[in-house]
Amino acid sequence: MLLQTAVTVATQAHPLSGTLAEWVWLLPLLPLAGFVINGLLALSGAHFGPTDPGVGGHDAHSETADEALAISHAEQPGEGGDDHHVVKRHRWAAVVSVIGPGVLILSFLLALGIWQAMATAHPDAPFIQRYFSWMPAGSLQIDAAIQLDQLSMVMVLVITGVGALIHVFSVGYMRDDPSYPRFFSYLNLFVFFMLVLVLGANYPVLFVGWEGVGLCAKALDLGAGSALVTTICLFMFLGCTGKSAQIPLYIWLPDAMAGPTPVSALIHAATMVTAGVYLIARSSFLFSLSPVASLTVAVVGAVTAIFAATIGLKQWDIKKVLAYSTISQLGYMFVGVGVGAYVSGMFHLVTHAFFKALLFLGSGSVIQAMHEAYHSTHSGEDAQDMRNMGGLKRYLPVTCVLMWIATLAISGIPPLSGFFSKDEILGSVFARAHGSTLASASWLGIPGSTLLYIIYGIGLAAAFLTAVYMTRMMLYTFHGPVRTGTEEEHHLHEAPWVMTGPLVILGILTVFGGWLNLPEVVTDIIPLGPRELLAHWLDPVVGQATARVTAGAAQVPASTEEALIGAAVVIAVVGIVVAFARLKPDRLPRKRDAVPEHGFEGVVANKYYVDEALDRTIVTPTYVFSRQFLWRFIDNGLIDGLLVNGSAALARGFGWLGSRLQTGNVGIYAWVLVVGVLAMLGALTLR
Repeated sequence: MLLQTAVTVATQAHPLSGTLAEWVWLLPLLPLAGFVINGLLALSGAHFGPTDPGVGGHDAHSETADEALAISHAEQPGEGGDDHHVVKRHRWAAVVSVIGPGVLILSFLLALGIWQAMATAHPDAPFIQRYFSWMPAGSLQIDAAIQLDQLSMVMVLVITGVGALIHVFSVGYMRDDPSYPRFFSYLNLFVFFMLVLVLGANYPVLFVGWEGVGLCAKALDLGAGSALVTTICLFMFLGCTGKSAQIPLYIWLPDAMAGPTPVSALIHAATMVTAGVYLIARSSFLFSLSPVASLTVAVVGAVTAIFAATIGLKQWDIKKVLAYSTISQLGYMFVGVGVGAYVSGMFHLVTHAFFKALLFLGSGSVIQAMHEAYHSTHSGEDAQDMRNMGGLKRYLPVTCVLMWIATLAISGIPPLSGFFSKDEILGSVFARAHGSTLASASWLGIPGSTLLYIIYGIGLAAAFLTAVYMTRMMLYTFHGPVRTGTEEEHHLHEAPWVMTGPLVILGILTVFGGWLNLPEVVTDIIPLGPRELLAHWLDPVVGQATARVTAGAAQVPASTEEALIGAAVVIAVVGIVVAFARLKPDRLPRKRDAVPEHGFEGVVANKYYVDEALDRTIVTPTYVFSRQFLWRFIDNGLIDGLLVNGSAALARGFGWLGSRLQTGNVGIYAWVLVVGVLAMLGALTLR
C-alpha cells in the first residue's frame, strides 16, 4: 500500500467516510499539541534547579514539604542516581500533569472510537486522507497523507493505550524532576512521531516519523525472487536492525537504559524499537516475493534472540536484564515476520508491549523505592543492582505480584498472553519448514527447510533461557533476605496509586491479551472465546503476502500442533524450575562485597566483550584517524594552514610589497612610471 502513492482517490465512497475515522488526523495532533503546550510551559517557567543544602549554611530541614522534595531520577548506573540534592518542583508541574497524560488519554479514546467504526464497516481498502502534494515528480505524486487500515489501527491502539499508561505512571515517577514539563513535552513529541510513522500513507511520510522517534529518543537519554526485490528488502531490513536493536546494531539499546524508566518503557519496549517489525509487516508484499530476504530476517532474529538471552543470564542491573530481554523478544518478532507469519509477529509485538511495559514500569517502582531508601540514609549504593535488593516482596507486594505475572507471560506459561504469541511464532516456523516457499528456497547453500528447523530449535533454546534469566531477576529482587541495608530497610515502601494503577491495568492486559488471537487448536479444547481475531482483522493487509509464502502447503496436523505447544510449555517450566533449583538468593552477596565473575561467566557478564571489541576495532581507529589525519593534516594543515592561513600570508606578502613602493618620494614614482611605460612599449614593439 505504501508504494501506491500515485494512485488517485477512488470514485466510490470509502466505507469509513462520514464516520469517526474522518478525525484520524486528530490522533497525532493531540500529542503534538501537548508537546507545544508543555514545551512553552518549560520555557516560560524555568525550573528552580537543585538547592544544595551545604551552600551558604542552608538548612535543608527548614524547608517545607512542598519546597524540599529530595528525589532525583538520574538513575546513572553504578551511582545509584543519588546526588543528595534537594530540588523544588516546577511551578507548572500540576498543569503538565494534566496535559501530558491527558492528550494521550484523549488520543486513545479517539482510537477506540475509530476502531469501533472500522470493526463495523469492515473496509477492504485503506482509508487515506491526502492533505497536499509533497513531492511532485512528473507522473509520480508523493502526497503528505496518512492512511488507516487494520495494521496501522493495531499499532495506534498499542501506542496510544500503552503510551497513556506510561504517561500516567510518569506523573508519579518523575514528579520531582526539575525539568518536568520538558520531559513530558519530549514524551508527547515522541508519541506524535510514532503515530506519524504508523499512519504514514507512503514511505517518505513514514520516514519522517522513523527519524523523528530517533530524535526524541536522543533528546531523552519486482518479480518473485528477483535481485532487485531482494536488494530492496535487505537494505530495508538493515535499517530495521538499527531501529529495532538486532545483531549487529543492538548495543545502543542497553546503553539507552540510563534514561528515566518511563522512557525505557515507552521508547525501548513498547513502541520505537518495534518500528522495524512494523515496517516489515507493512512491506509484507515485498518480503513475500523474496525468500532469501525473508530467511535473512528470520536468521538474524533467531541469532539475536539466543545471543541476547545468554547475556541476560549474567546482568546485575535490573534494567539491563530487561534491555537484553527486549532485544531477545524483538528477535522473536523478526523470526515471525521473517517466516511470513506476519500476524504472529504483530501479535507478539502487542503482547510484548503489555508485559514488557509492566516489567519496565515495575522495575521503576523498585528503583524508586531503592533510591528513596538510599537517599534517606545518604548512601551511595547502586539502586539498580539486584545484589543490593532482595526480600522486596514484603515492602512492594503489589509490584511483586504484577511483575511475576509479566515474568510468567514472557516465559511462555499458559494461559498468559506471552504463551499464545510466542507459541504461535514457534508453531509458524515449524509449519513453514513443513512446507512453504521458504522451505523450497536456500540460504547461503543451506536448504530452507533445514534452516527453518534450526531456527525452531534456537527459538526453543531462547525460550528456556528467557525463563531462567527472568526467574533469576525475580528471585534476586523480591525473594531471599533484604540486602538493601538495615537502616535503609525502614524506608522501603510501595509506590503511590498513580504508579501502581497503570501497573494493574497492564497486568490485566498481560493476563487476557492472548485472547486477541486464540489459536484453533486451543479453542477446540477449551472454548475461551472467538478464535484468531487478530488474524481476521489483519487479513486485508497481510493476507495475500502470507498466502504467497505458504503457497498452499498442507496444514500441520492438530496432533503435531498440540505436541509443539506441549514442548514449548515444558521448556518454559523446566527453565523456571532450573532457576529455582540453581539460584540461592540467601547466598548472594551485596554488590560491594561481590567478586568479579571469571571464565565463561565473566565473558557473558561482560557481554562477550563486544563493546570492547567494537571500541578497539572501530571507535578507537576512527578517532585516531579523525584526529591525526582529518583534523591535524586536512583541517589544521591543509585547510587552515595552507588554504586559509596560506592565502592570508600571501595577501599579506603582496600588501607588504606594495607598501614598499609607497615611499612618498616623487622621484621614485616618476621612475616607476617611466619603467612601466618602457615595458609596455617594448611589449607592443616585440609583438
